[in-house]
Amino acid sequence: MVTNFPLRKPTAVAALCAAAALLTACSVPLDVESAENANDPRCADMMVVLPDELAGHSQRPTNSQATSAWGDPSHVVLRCGVPIPGPTTDPCVSVNGVDWVAREGDPAWTLTTYGREPATEVLFDPTAVASSTVLAELAAAAGRIPADRECTSVDQDLELP
Repeated sequence: MVTNFPLRKPTAVAALCAAAALLTACSVPLDVESAENANDPRCADMMVVLPDELAGHSQRPTNSQATSAWGDPSHVVLRCGVPIPGPTTDPCVSVNGVDWVAREGDPAWTLTTYGREPATEVLFDPTAVASSTVLAELAAAAGRIPADRECTSVDQDLELP
């Protein structure tokens, strides 16, 4: 049995192709340098559950493994597989069970997970997004990488030999 399919008008096909080209042009991948350990399988566990929207900004494509960004221009950039932070005097905050070392910069701040291997780094503009929002909205994804340490404070009781 032969079925006759209606032919599409060339103008409709051309319009559809033009629209697709415009949409593709709007989502040019952001150039983000991947971290040294971006190929760690635990990064993949986190990357697949990142939010589509962060602090009111849509996720956008990046051109390297274990990276993500939100906003156009980018207001938040994430890289998994960065070096694990060691002891530091920088503030360490815990949000929804995930510890982060915070480094204030000008203009960007850097937040790095603490006690998780591999570590995840988040760079963001504090004038465009609140750190509390970024940390709360990324906690579930960052928590996919198991913690083996947590932040301590000089105010905490430590057991010394």
